[in-house]
Amino acid sequence: MIIRLMQAGLLGAVIGSSGLGTAAMAQQTPYATINAAAEASPVTVQPLRGNVSLLQGSGGNMAAFAGAEGMFLVDDGISLSKDKIEVALRGISPAPIRYAVNTHWHWDHADGNEWTHRAGAVLIAHANTARHLDQTIRVEEWGHTFTPVSQDARIAQLVRGEKSMQFGGETIRLRPYVPSHTDGDLSAYFTKADVLLTGDTWWNGLYPFIDYVAGGSIDGMIRAAEANVAMAGSGTIVVPGHGPVGGRKGLVEYRNMLVAIRANVAALKKQGKTLEETIAARPTADFDDKWGKAIISPALFTTLVFRGV
Repeated sequence: MIIRLMQAGLLGAVIGSSGLGTAAMAQQTPYATINAAAEASPVTVQPLRGNVSLLQGSGGNMAAFAGAEGMFLVDDGISLSKDKIEVALRGISPAPIRYAVNTHWHWDHADGNEWTHRAGAVLIAHANTARHLDQTIRVEEWGHTFTPVSQDARIAQLVRGEKSMQFGGETIRLRPYVPSHTDGDLSAYFTKADVLLTGDTWWNGLYPFIDYVAGGSIDGMIRAAEANVAMAGSGTIVVPGHGPVGGRKGLVEYRNMLVAIRANVAALKKQGKTLEETIAARPTADFDDKWGKAIISPALFTTLVFRGV
């Protein structure tokens, strides 16, 4: 799966520090590296509970609920994984895709919108996610400029407040976060199965990316982490945007990590430290062994937090 490929070093060279614009970055951007990892990775299926399955190997985590009337997807991965995702879905159920929810606009969660729509899915997302998909957006940390999606990839149903859907005997609750990872994040909760998908408001065992271009912030990430803790019960299966499946205990640990690092960075900034001096002070040091080994380096995460405090 992609996380393992990143941990093995595929991404370390390009997101190993906060600096941008090096020759290596120009040759192999994080966007290109993540796509290469998806191209090389199999798409695996892990049954969770109540006909909900986790799919991994195409960017961010995906979930599929199989009911008598079809498939309900949460996120649809990177489009270059289309054939592998289709094979994985057929292994779960031959039923057609009826709905596909985007937890947010990033391509490693929503790039499959065009093919899933053409396969018959109704696309659902937060109104701000729909807006970002129709924009030209440059994300410097990824070394890529995103352009408006095709007509077939545009969102059909907009979510602006909490939305409940009945599908295949299951109730799916879609709930917007306050601006957090982006300004258009959604959670998806399968109530009978007690399975919660957080999108990229939770990165399990990884420092998260914060998309300031699309309205994200460290304070919003902390508020979203608190919301996730409140939504998860003691037996809830929680699917992060990246990393392995976990539960409420992991959500609490993640929330506490964000709060501690924010406080460390804010204290250094209040002392008048520059970004470079703050990075050199290693405000993430107590957490790097667990959270700083893949995707977002301690230096880059410090940079993202510094920007927002």
